[in-house]
Amino acid sequence: MITGWYKSSHSGGGSANCVEVGTGSNVVAIRDTKNREAGMLILNTRTFANFVATVKQGSLDLKL
Repeated sequence: MITGWYKSSHSGGGSANCVEVGTGSNVVAIRDTKNREAGMLILNTRTFANFVATVKQGSLDLKL
């Protein structure tokens, strides 16, 4: 069960191109602010931490 949802302070109060992160007991959920009804991606905390570390390394950056 997700107990709270959080949005980045960098989103400027709007919901354009934002995601929300929800927390629960040993899980983290991610959902699109523009389409909350579409569902959420639920990851265990270790997988979420690995995902965030990979993003910070730039390993997932698009090569345009």
